[in-house]
Amino acid sequence: MRAIREIPLNLIHRPLPRQNDPEKVRVLMESIAQEGLREPIDVLEVEGRYYGFSGCHRYEAHQRLGKETIECRVRRAPKSVLQHHLA
Repeated sequence: MRAIREIPLNLIHRPLPRQNDPEKVRVLMESIAQEGLREPIDVLEVEGRYYGFSGCHRYEAHQRLGKETIECRVRRAPKSVLQHHLA
């Protein structure tokens, strides 16, 4: 079951470095500023910690806009699922 929650950006760990397209981030910033976030990002909750592996452009747009939280689709998972994402 996936719950949708507002989670502080500083609580979401992004263990895999991603290269974002600056133009895509700029366009998203404009859209988010005008309309809000249309689609939550997906995060894993493992032992009370949040891990994000997708939604990189939306996450960066929120950071650049100075937002403290982002809407997330949260899926609880055991450590084994987290290890699979890190492999």
